[in-house]
Amino acid sequence: MTKVAVHFGAGNIGRGFIGWLLVQAGYDVIFADVNEKIVAQINEQGQYDVILANKEQERFTVKGIKAINSMTETEQLAAYISEAELITTAVGPSILPRIAEIIAKGIELRSDSTHYLTVIACENMIGGSEILQSAVLPLLSAEAKAYVNRFVAFPNSAVDRIVPNQQHENPLTVTVEPFYEWLVEAPINEGNAPKITGLNYVPDLTPYIERKLFTVNTGHAVTAYFGHIRNIESIEDAIHNEKVLFIVRSALEETGALLEKKFQFSHQEHQAYIDKIIDRFKNPYVSDYVTRVGRSPIRKIGENDRFIQPARQFVEAFNETPKALAIAIAAAMKFKEPTDAEACALQEAIREQGLDQTIELYTGLKPYTKLFEKIRMSYHELV
Repeated sequence: MTKVAVHFGAGNIGRGFIGWLLVQAGYDVIFADVNEKIVAQINEQGQYDVILANKEQERFTVKGIKAINSMTETEQLAAYISEAELITTAVGPSILPRIAEIIAKGIELRSDSTHYLTVIACENMIGGSEILQSAVLPLLSAEAKAYVNRFVAFPNSAVDRIVPNQQHENPLTVTVEPFYEWLVEAPINEGNAPKITGLNYVPDLTPYIERKLFTVNTGHAVTAYFGHIRNIESIEDAIHNEKVLFIVRSALEETGALLEKKFQFSHQEHQAYIDKIIDRFKNPYVSDYVTRVGRSPIRKIGENDRFIQPARQFVEAFNETPKALAIAIAAAMKFKEPTDAEACALQEAIREQGLDQTIELYTGLKPYTKLFEKIRMSYHELV
């Protein structure tokens, strides 16, 4: 019997990471996306190539796919969801609530079924699947809610794979780094959970998702913002700059101390993890522009994201102010990129409302706290 998976988001992560693994696991994959050109090209070609970003440039062809427009073909998409045993997403955190309605429609069509469904949000965030579940449930009938309670799981997920900025003759071709990690909370009905090579179930996802967010995402963003301050164009060149590398390591030492204390990671193992992450940034085959990695600074300095969350927890854990993280937040607030809407909005807020109000507005930190003061002081010291 054919296994069907619906994947929301036919971008580079969707095709080069999640979709590829699903096809390898034997699923017929339906990509749902709003990009008409990508949808048409997937349906015309019926396949695409994934290239590993290494010296060998290994190439793999992904087949057994189709695509559907999630805005204009909702009836057919709901029908696919009614048949699927797996739904995954790679659409970005802000888009998750927008796809809840169509997922709810698909679940309504299967509410008299006894087939299990697993829904996994593969986003760069903590608790993505829970957020999606909380958006879907209010849209369901009582009958569909009863079905969800018995047969549908929304396990949270942590994903990690760098996809560099790229252009190919065939727009479906995607280059990804060789390293990847896909961790999923073991659902209650684990016996019915999808079996996918490369997907690992863990009893508690929190240590791993925070380790990734506070190391990979924090480190990548610090590299971008300090590279930008030094007028360095690429992540590879930035991380090879001694002063940038020093502040990146310093920030990751602070997040590392927090992670080790919070989750009992061994110091030796976590140092090895930090070294591996920095080596990934140095990979010339996945190097990206600092302006692209640094985009959306307002989201990145938000109170639940890669800077403020570990910084606040560091204060609570050690009763001291994390210096490198505070400097990194200040660097993010100096990110000036005219092609990025959030960067422009951030600079406009600083000009019109002042630095103090902008820090409080976007970070959630209160004036006169030591972390707030350190960020403000660091902002004025950075040139």
